[in-house]
Amino acid sequence: MRILYIDIDSQRPDHLGCYGYHRDTSPNIDRVAQRGVRFDNYYVSDAPCLPSRTALWSGRFGIHNGVINHGGAASEMFNEGVERGFESTYGRTGWVRCLRDAPSHGLKTVTISPFGERHSAWHWYANFNEVYNTGKCGLENADEVAPVAIDWLDRHGREDAWFLHVNLWDPHTPYRAPASFGDPFKDDPLPSWITEDVRQQHWLGCGPHSAQEVNGYDNESTTFDGDFPRQPVVIDSMDAVRQMFDGYDTGVLYADVHIGQILNKLADLNILDDTAIVITGDHGEALGEFNIYGDHQMADHVTNRVPLVVAWPGVTDGIAGTSNDGLYYHVDFAVASIELVGGTVPENWDGVSLADALRGGASGGGRDFLVVSQGAWACQRSVRFRHDGGEYICIRSYHDGHHAFPDVMLFDIANDPHALNDLAPLRADVVGHAMTLLDRWMGDMMRTASHAIDPMWTVMREGGPLHTRGLLPAYLKRLKATGRAPWAERLATIHPNEC
Repeated sequence: MRILYIDIDSQRPDHLGCYGYHRDTSPNIDRVAQRGVRFDNYYVSDAPCLPSRTALWSGRFGIHNGVINHGGAASEMFNEGVERGFESTYGRTGWVRCLRDAPSHGLKTVTISPFGERHSAWHWYANFNEVYNTGKCGLENADEVAPVAIDWLDRHGREDAWFLHVNLWDPHTPYRAPASFGDPFKDDPLPSWITEDVRQQHWLGCGPHSAQEVNGYDNESTTFDGDFPRQPVVIDSMDAVRQMFDGYDTGVLYADVHIGQILNKLADLNILDDTAIVITGDHGEALGEFNIYGDHQMADHVTNRVPLVVAWPGVTDGIAGTSNDGLYYHVDFAVASIELVGGTVPENWDGVSLADALRGGASGGGRDFLVVSQGAWACQRSVRFRHDGGEYICIRSYHDGHHAFPDVMLFDIANDPHALNDLAPLRADVVGHAMTLLDRWMGDMMRTASHAIDPMWTVMREGGPLHTRGLLPAYLKRLKATGRAPWAERLATIHPNEC
């Protein structure tokens, strides 16, 4: 069995053609979707980058593996202490180890990614036979990654059993597709939801990566200065909105072009029809939702939902070109992949297999509800659920990430996918149902936890999410200096211990 797993950082599904996007961003990914199946409600359990990939690689949610932040104690997997043997639990039971140990295949495992170095996530490289660090800590373009994958395929592609993970970064800020790639979307309309009225509301708002400070907490960039002309620094006009959307979408297309090159190599080697192709991402990306531009700061529908497109020979053939609307976590695919290569899923995993959905045995299936988390930019747990025929996400904020969010927000995903209208004040019944589900999930998680500590409270005790720590005093001064004193007063009231 050969598996090509393409992992596109910051890839939101609704900016791919196969998910209905009006711009032609993804012709090669779309062709894979035509050969396989697309999952429409596929979410990472923990966002953003480090928590997401750690959950997937370990098969355990952040509340169980300990990683929900980008720094502090909750950026490291729980220490097993005296109970640790010669091998750690993660070393014995991680996803990559399970693929290697599958008795009927025993896959060679390979990653092409700088991710471990970017986040000092050395555990993430565990159990790979081969590691190719492309060396720019996430600032590489697809033209620097695809050739490494193609070279590996030239040398090993015809071997019978491998899992090749290829990590592309082009949709991640700063937007940096080469100038020679042109402006492929300059004549295409923007999505209809992002209007001048919405932009003006955002301009008067607050928060890191909001309209007046796309860089983070100010607009005096040392990261984006002059080097990335596709990347806006402030959203002071609809031209800047276009720059943001065109920059992101061009990154998506640039990644797709190079995915096409990798697929062409499989075809040249006469192994395309014998290789499982999986295309997904580590998290989505806000492009104005919640007044967040070009970042991944929430436990919401936009940040935690990612694409999953799978064309698996002998498995998805009978449902080629279809979609599945069941509620699934990314760890559920990992379970399915282990089963499909004849491996054994560890008992400590949080995943539930979606293999039947890949085989076409279930048009929906999936979970009754999901709980998704964020711990690096805000502290949030959110419930994604269906209720009385509606599609909802209810967001519970413990730390608002300096956006002055209410403690609880509710959004109708089907009719308001960009979260413009908070229904929580109007639908106490739906909020109450969501909080019951969250409480049930918390009980289940802590009853099955190996440690008595919920890492969300570790983050709160340490002073909040890493990307907000120590930054509020200067930001309050900036808000006052830019005519937004009421927001400064509100944030100071919400976070008196951070002022």
